[in-house]
Formats: sequence, structure tokens, C-alpha cells
Amino acid sequence: MFFDSYDLKDYIVRAIKDLNFKSFSEVQREVFNNWDKNKNLLVKSKTGSGKTHAFLIPIFEHLDESLKEVQALIIAPTKELAMQIYKVAQHMASFSSESINIKLYVGGTDKEREIEKIKANMPQIVIGTPGKIHDLAIKENALKIYKAKYFVVDEMDMTLDQGYMDELDQIAAIVKDSKMLFCSATIAVSLMPFCKKYLDSPVIIDLENKSELKIKHIWIPIKHKERMEVLDSLMATMQPYLAIIFANKKETVKEIGAHLHSLGIDVAVLHGDLDQRQRKRTLREIADLKYQYVVASDLFARGIDIEGVSHIINFDLPYNYEFYVHRSGRTGRMNQEGIVYTLYDDLDDEYLNNLAKKGIKPEYYEIKNKELVPYKGRNTRKERIKPKTDYEREAAKFVPKDTKVKPGYKKKRQEKIKEIAEKLKKQDRKNRRFR
Repeated sequence: MFFDSYDLKDYIVRAIKDLNFKSFSEVQREVFNNWDKNKNLLVKSKTGSGKTHAFLIPIFEHLDESLKEVQALIIAPTKELAMQIYKVAQHMASFSSESINIKLYVGGTDKEREIEKIKANMPQIVIGTPGKIHDLAIKENALKIYKAKYFVVDEMDMTLDQGYMDELDQIAAIVKDSKMLFCSATIAVSLMPFCKKYLDSPVIIDLENKSELKIKHIWIPIKHKERMEVLDSLMATMQPYLAIIFANKKETVKEIGAHLHSLGIDVAVLHGDLDQRQRKRTLREIADLKYQYVVASDLFARGIDIEGVSHIINFDLPYNYEFYVHRSGRTGRMNQEGIVYTLYDDLDDEYLNNLAKKGIKPEYYEIKNKELVPYKGRNTRKERIKPKTDYEREAAKFVPKDTKVKPGYKKKRQEKIKEIAEKLKKQDRKNRRFR
């Protein structure tokens, strides 16, 4: 078998066979081959490349099942991602003849009860969110993480972006003698001070340009139609196994969900207003294939592994270029093919050009007679009036498109957008002055 060369424990091999792995992914092979070197690891690989098993398999391989103390600490930025890692770890441990104590620590749980259980039985593998781990290990001094031999931070860039720098810094200081592995879809400049502080001359595994994702990007112009109308037309052309429709705001997510419900479509809705119980129930129903469509905000664009996503629809473009990549990473996972549809209008030209510079090669289509057909307008039309700044993109939201287009419409609309953009810019400068 393909994993024989790694000489893994019998129960790990059984767990891998149960998952029907045909081969290890490139990120998994790279991590396995570098794990035993006396170096920390910084792994840059897109979502869907198999990072979770890349760090869990070596952790279980080096785990002393008889030693009842914390041996590995795994940090994730969200409850959902931490729960996902926990489930994968539980699956692997279920094949061991000897009990392995794995605990999940996330917000919204009974702290006093957790502390009592920790005192009675210290976990061997700890998985949790930064705030909760900081609370139990540092504030309460209950969770003895200082004994951990391995420290993993998954989705490192997202963890720091969400404001967990201080908590993560204090946690890392306690486990500074452990082997560290930081995973990230991107390695932004803002990450480097933290990485340099704790990763002394690490092995850098950069697979950004070796992605195994097989994703087709199709961009569809809105022209002078309503986005919801174009969405309806697009959905009429496709028959997905499971599709995720992404929108920037939770209000838009709710609006799309309500619209699809009104058409008799069973659709799941995921946004920030859902409590933990509602999220878990919805994710479980999605896993059980109760829905063919899911409408979500960017809260769920990263880290959440929903199996079988065949299509992504960007109802509107994310504000951050990187989130386009993260949204796209929900499909085309583990050598499966995926399609990403993006609805755009004239004002998105500069944004789309920048994405193309990042290596994303789109195909342009439009919907005619209920069919997707190649769209040549983007390449043949004269250069459009397009926004040059983020202020103009924001200002465009305050200038709705007319349903009836008159001569000079685009020029007048652009002038109005620039006027509002200038006001937004002045207000922003004023706010900065008084911060």
C-alpha cells in the first residue's frame, strides 16, 4: 500500500483504510517527510489540500497512549473548525485498542465542569479555540499544556486576523519547547513577527503554486438586471450535488434564503446570528445531504469542511481578495472537480483584473435562453468606467442602478459615485484624526 513506506502504527493504517485514501496529498507527504527533522514547520497550503490529516497522523504516530498528560495542543480560530478537527481525531483514535483521551474546548461551555473533569483526567490531545485554551490553561491554570510535545495552529492567518494575538502569544510562550507547526492558506506580512518569534529557521512548505484543487472559474455579468434575477437564471442551468451561495452581509444571506424558500427550494442558511446549537444542527443536516443549496456569509468561507461541494456561487464579490480564494476552496477538494460562479457588474472590473493577476484564470459566460453561453463582451467592449479606490466601491452601494437605462446613464452614475466617494474619504480622514 502507498502508506507502507511511512511505517505507521497499525490503528492509524486501519483508520486510513477506513477513509479509502488512494494516496496521500502533497502537503501530507511534505509534512510527513519533514516531521522528524529537528525543525518547526510553517505550512502554506490552500484549504482542501489535506492539512488536518497532515498534522494529525504524525501526532498519533508519536503519541504515547499510556502517558496520561497533554502531549499535543491544536489551536483553531473558530468553534466549527475546532469541532471538525476533533471529529477527525476521534475517528483515528476509535481504531486504537488503547483508550486515547481527546478533549475539545470551545466557547459557550460550562467552565467549572470542564475544570473538574481536567483535574480528574488530564487529556492527551487538546483541541480548542485560543480564547478557551487561554482561559483554562493560563487564567485557571487547570489545563497543563506546558507538557505538550507538539503545538499546532491551524488557519494561522485567520487566527491572528480575528484578534487572538495576545492569547496566542501567551499560549505559545508556555509551549515554546514543543515542536511547532503553523498552517495557513496565506502567509501575510502581519504573520511574520509572530512566526519569527517562535519558529527558529523553520522548514517552510509552500504549496501555493502546486495546488491540487481542480476548480473552474466562471464569471457572469449582471449587466442591467437584478442580482437575484441572475441568480435564479443561473440556478436554472445547474444541477449541483451541493452548492454554497456566498454573500457579504448576513442581511443578504437571509434575503437570498427567504427568496429561495419562497420558490420551494430547501436551503440551509449560515450566518453570524445563529447560535451554537443552530449552527451544529444546520451543519449536521448539510452533512446528511438534506439540502442541495447552502447560503452563507464569509464566516463560513474558511476552515469548515463540508464534503461534496460541487458548486460555489459568489452572489457578490467579497471585500477582500483573499476571501475569494477561501470561498473557492470550499469546492474542488482532494482531487475532485469544482465550479465557482461569480456574478459581477461593470464596477467590479478592476477587482476581477487583480484576481486574474493572482493566477485565477476565469472564463466569461452569460445566460441566454436558459443556457450558459460564452460571453465576449468583456474582451471586445471599450474600456469601461471603473472605480480606482475602495471608497468608490463602497460609494457604489449608495447609488442604485436605474431599471430604465437612459443615454449618459453610466457617466452620470459614475460622477455621483465619485462625489460620494470623496465624502467618504474625507470622513475617514476625520475619524482617523480623532482616534
